[in-house]
Amino acid sequence: MKTLFVDKKINYNGSELKPLYGYVQHKLHGDSIVAFCGACDVLLEHMVDAEDYVVSAQIKSDEMLHFIVEMFGQNLMTAVSLQRLLVSIAQSELNSKLSREYHGGLRREGDDLYLNNLKLSVSIASCSAVSSMIHFGLNIRNEGTPVPTCALTDFKIEPKEFALRLMKKFSEEYVSIQAATQKVNPL
Repeated sequence: MKTLFVDKKINYNGSELKPLYGYVQHKLHGDSIVAFCGACDVLLEHMVDAEDYVVSAQIKSDEMLHFIVEMFGQNLMTAVSLQRLLVSIAQSELNSKLSREYHGGLRREGDDLYLNNLKLSVSIASCSAVSSMIHFGLNIRNEGTPVPTCALTDFKIEPKEFALRLMKKFSEEYVSIQAATQKVNPL
């Protein structure tokens, strides 16, 4: 899996979650994970989660760290499972960096991360005709969010450094999972 951190600010409105995003926008061919920082304001016309769409939920933040994952040859069940793996790796990495004042640590509920009742992340997984995709966003700051949140700045976490570490770990896990599927005899 190819990884890329884009230093240029990119605001996310949901239209970025489209097939071949990594290839068309960043020249990454094949399975990839791209990270970037920018605002988040998912427009209703680009909302993939029907639960959020039905209630016209606001998915917003003035500044988030975004990840867009694209995988070819995977179904929706696999995409959701890998989405939760990505979120779990993020949880583990962040909890290892949190100071003692956050003794309870971050907890994962499905595909979201929380500190007590403060929401840190947003995420969705879906499939297109050619690939499966994941968007995972972490608040960098708390401003501009429609719900009570926590953010990477609260934990003194530098977004680019964290993104590079998370992408590396997820990519290694993904490659390892693929290798594990290619070394077993059928039953």
